[in-house]
Amino acid sequence: MVLYSKKVDFKWKKTVLVLLIFLSVFFFGFHSRENALEKIISSGEITVITWNNAHCYYSYRNNPIGFEYDLARAFSDYLGVNLKVFIPLTRSDLIHALDNGYGDFIAASMSITPSRKKLVDFSDAYFNNQQVAIINKKNYQIKTLRDLKGKTIYVPLGTLYEERLRQLRDDGLDINIKSVGGNTSTEELIRMVAENEIEVTIADSNIALLNRRYYPDIKISFPIGDTQFLGWAVKKGENHLLNKINEFIKQIKKNRNYEKIYNEYYADTEIFDYVDLKKFHIRLKNRLPKYKETIQRAAETYGFDWKLLAAMIYQESHFNPGAISFTGVRGIMQLTLDTAKEVGITNRLDPEQSIMGGTKYLKKLYTRFDKTNEEDRLLISLASYNVGKGHILDAQKIAMQRNLDPNSWSSLKQILPLLRYSRYYKKSRYGYCRGTEPVRYVTRILTYYDILKREEIMDQDREIPAQEHALTGT
Repeated sequence: MVLYSKKVDFKWKKTVLVLLIFLSVFFFGFHSRENALEKIISSGEITVITWNNAHCYYSYRNNPIGFEYDLARAFSDYLGVNLKVFIPLTRSDLIHALDNGYGDFIAASMSITPSRKKLVDFSDAYFNNQQVAIINKKNYQIKTLRDLKGKTIYVPLGTLYEERLRQLRDDGLDINIKSVGGNTSTEELIRMVAENEIEVTIADSNIALLNRRYYPDIKISFPIGDTQFLGWAVKKGENHLLNKINEFIKQIKKNRNYEKIYNEYYADTEIFDYVDLKKFHIRLKNRLPKYKETIQRAAETYGFDWKLLAAMIYQESHFNPGAISFTGVRGIMQLTLDTAKEVGITNRLDPEQSIMGGTKYLKKLYTRFDKTNEEDRLLISLASYNVGKGHILDAQKIAMQRNLDPNSWSSLKQILPLLRYSRYYKKSRYGYCRGTEPVRYVTRILTYYDILKREEIMDQDREIPAQEHALTGT
């Protein structure tokens, strides 16, 4: 009995010893393993998984841009690390790429849904939109959700659009859902609607509003579901990184950096002038080619993007070299006689002289406003070209009196319209100003510029290999 009891005691002690060793190794390994945020900080870089389209991430003039990319870059700056980008083969591979360690978080305009919340942890919402039906402007038959009965609706394969349409079909709406693979984008389907190749597609409202500029023959018809909220996604359990993302979102909304990035891509998208945009697209084809080489030469000479100059020239004269305003300005860049003399132009109606001289004058204005950042400097220079630098100086003075930044275009947009009122212009050196005009002038130029940039991107091979691209976050 004693021998047996000793053997039992020995076996018990041995079992406990093995268990203690196992537990100590397990807990040591568990606690020593870095969480995602610690790895990011220690490595000095963070990788965002995103998607290559006009809203998330793309390259323009060899520079990475996009709404989601700019937010991700701001986050990397917030952490003090460099930003890298990973693009998966298909959009449906975003979560798979995250799970397999190809990146640290997903920033790809991803809607927060119950099914996705089972796979990843989402940040606080930073954006909202709705799924809307897109039809051709001349389609008068489809006015409500019920009018989709019997229609074939084209959507990209594996998207929430497809999921929502299936819900509607399960609820009794007789529709034919055509799920298009091969990386066909929402933007491509919108183009097909505009050109009457298909009858209906579905898009998020922000995508629809932006693409209406590029394809003015589309109509944003009606929502097909409730408001959706977008969030960034991290692996399940990565609470430290998730908390840091939420902290970042809260801060950029408070300091208005989010608003600045948002406006870069979505400002004024709700403003839509069908006749003007339709005419612009036509004149890109039948007028711009004649002057494109001269515009490009002027842009290269004075350091501007030629597409910005083209947008400005269209706003000035619709690419008409013989344009004459009731105010006396003339030519394709609508120069005054004094300005023409200042830049050495002898014939304002000569398109080459006008383009070169007008660009030279814009550069002089740009040089004058040297206390602003590059983006604000350009917009203020454009406004000055339109209304005169004197009125801009008056507006800057009023901005300072109101404790606004005089070198910020967002401030001057608020102040310039005040110069229509006597209580402001009587105290200003340069007097009365139709202050809404330069604001509208700059807004239209930016719209045309956005369309021209989009045209160039569409003309390029935008396929990015599914591999990791190292990009600095500065």
